[in-house]
Amino acid sequence: MSRKYALIGDKLGHTLSPPIHKRLFELKGREFSYELLEIDPSELDAKKTQLRELAGYNVTIPHKPAIIAQLDKLDDSAQRYGAVNCVDNKCGVSVGYNTDCDGFLRSVKSSGGKLSGSTLLLGAGGVGRMMAIETALAGGKLTMAVLEDFKPQAEKVRADILEKVPDADVRIVGFDAIPDEHFDTLINATPVGMYPKCDACAVGDDVIARADFVFDAIYNPKETLLIQKAKALGKTAVGGMAMLVWQAVSAHEIWDGDSYADEDVQAIIDEMYERVERDFK
Repeated sequence: MSRKYALIGDKLGHTLSPPIHKRLFELKGREFSYELLEIDPSELDAKKTQLRELAGYNVTIPHKPAIIAQLDKLDDSAQRYGAVNCVDNKCGVSVGYNTDCDGFLRSVKSSGGKLSGSTLLLGAGGVGRMMAIETALAGGKLTMAVLEDFKPQAEKVRADILEKVPDADVRIVGFDAIPDEHFDTLINATPVGMYPKCDACAVGDDVIARADFVFDAIYNPKETLLIQKAKALGKTAVGGMAMLVWQAVSAHEIWDGDSYADEDVQAIIDEMYERVERDFK
């Protein structure tokens, strides 16, 4: 049986979704198609019938919130964030999910990290909001470090957290006032260090040295300066490609009920990093 899947978004020129999903289909011997559908925000409503004809699809910027109006149901993950990045159309019912949080949690867990301890999160917008909420849900003590201009945004994230987890331990500090204490986990949710400005690092060596585990949401370059510094200090450090691939794995579990061995997922992560280093420079 042939099925059609897709990624919808605007300006999809550099996405890695097709090769990731192609490899996941190949591992299960499935000859399903996966295409890119560039859709202008003004045209999203007009594409409803076309999207319903797909077995499922992924959603990226800027359609993650807007697609909700077209769906029949939302999974708890999508309700939690008001954003959908995965849709399943089985049985004539269109259900929205947010597998970004799955990708984050599974990439941390598979690398031996933990969110239940003390976490320093750099940045609180976009993906940072999700990471902050998931850390609080895991029972972790959260410190969000943000620039002065982004403190109102961070305060909104803290309010969202406290609404979901009333007894959460959450504080907001400036980058120049990060507490001189140990952190189980350090997460970078800022674009600092992203290609082509690869010589930048969001925090100094003294902060990195006080963390046991480092997660950087950036996947280009393969190793940001933050990751390089952390590894040089003997820390376990993971880049954002793991999150990207694991969220795709979650989509395949939803769409087709497939499961994948950790070593197979890691092989795809490594393969995608090779592709980035070859094609995205």
